[in-house]
Amino acid sequence: MVNPEQLYELLIEVEKLDPLNFDGLPFDAEDLRKLVCLNVVELMEGWAQLAPEDRELIMSATMVRLMLENLVLNARVCLITQEGE
Repeated sequence: MVNPEQLYELLIEVEKLDPLNFDGLPFDAEDLRKLVCLNVVELMEGWAQLAPEDRELIMSATMVRLMLENLVLNARVCLITQEGE
């Protein structure tokens, strides 16, 4: 099973290629990263009893949901930026 520290290290590597912008947030970026890694591990532990195909389907659906949410949030930021110009 994956542990939060492994996920954190992978996240840091991924962010080297595609960094996130934490500017203006009233939270510590490292704390947010660690919190999300803990949350993902807890979710995955809850899926441990499921068949591998079911876990893969749940992880895929979760990824799609997060990517869609990210797309919507980025679109909103673009619209707000355009309105402010």
